Amino acid sequence: MIELEHVSRRFGEQLAVDDVSLSVARGTITVIVGTSGSGKSTTLRMINRLIEPSSGTIRIDGKDTAAVPGEELRRGIGYVIQGNGLFPHWTVARNIATVPTLLGWEAGRTEKRVDELLSLFSMRSEDFAKKFPHQLSGGEQQRVGVARALAAEPGLLLMDEPFGALDPIIRAKAQEDLLAVQRRLGITVVLVTHDMEEAIHLGHKIAVMDGGKLLQYAPPAEILANPAHGFVERLVNGVDRPFRLLSLSTVATIVEPGTADGPPLAETATLRDALSELLWLKRDALPVAGPDGSLIGRVSLAALRAHAGGPA
Repeated sequence: MIELEHVSRRFGEQLAVDDVSLSVARGTITVIVGTSGSGKSTTLRMINRLIEPSSGTIRIDGKDTAAVPGEELRRGIGYVIQGNGLFPHWTVARNIATVPTLLGWEAGRTEKRVDELLSLFSMRSEDFAKKFPHQLSGGEQQRVGVARALAAEPGLLLMDEPFGALDPIIRAKAQEDLLAVQRRLGITVVLVTHDMEEAIHLGHKIAVMDGGKLLQYAPPAEILANPAHGFVERLVNGVDRPFRLLSLSTVATIVEPGTADGPPLAETATLRDALSELLWLKRDALPVAGPDGSLIGRVSLAALRAHAGGPA
């Protein structure tokens, strides 16, 4: 859906983005990760031309974005920033309706879309539509910010450090909300973060940047198993690397016949979650439940060790 071809951006003498080329597949989440000053946010903002490339070409659906007026381009792309950027004196409903109103949608269509999005984010319209941003929690504000970005039904959503200001518990919930909405709507998401853990959890592919250069662009499992030498290697190495690898597979991949005592794990739980539960409950195995709640087998510490390549 998105193609960046030899894209660079200079600010005076500084080369903020240096000859970046990558393609983003439709209906996927791509995460651009790097430290401050790596060029990740500048790369994101060049996609919707909030920042113009100094050189190179960016195409969306095969069309050169430089051939589309910037305002028109941005109206077709959802955009979410850290801190949400909600208008403080507007209600939740009016905030969400911002772009449809600019596009001249009929009032009835806009109201219906606001209700749909509030429902999508498990926020009852009668409870939230007339509230103001200061009356919402941080997580609720974040959901409204994403809902506003999706209001005009864009096929592409850009997110610049969207969860950076949230505390860890709310942040984890916001990440799960994003994954659920992305699966349900099938939208294409490009998200910027400095958090490798977040990148691994959310991304179908991860673009690692440093010093304006794209160092590696690959699925999370490949980056963890075969990181590019140097910066990427340092970024993913550490004591928690095996646990990050476990977070990429689900219990369904190693469920085995048999029974076990204890609370069942969902087959969709990650192997990292399974290991956590087994160690917390001090058990060698736990039962596994399928989508309908029926028990389909068990998961054991021995199977987890074997999967991770350790001694069974």
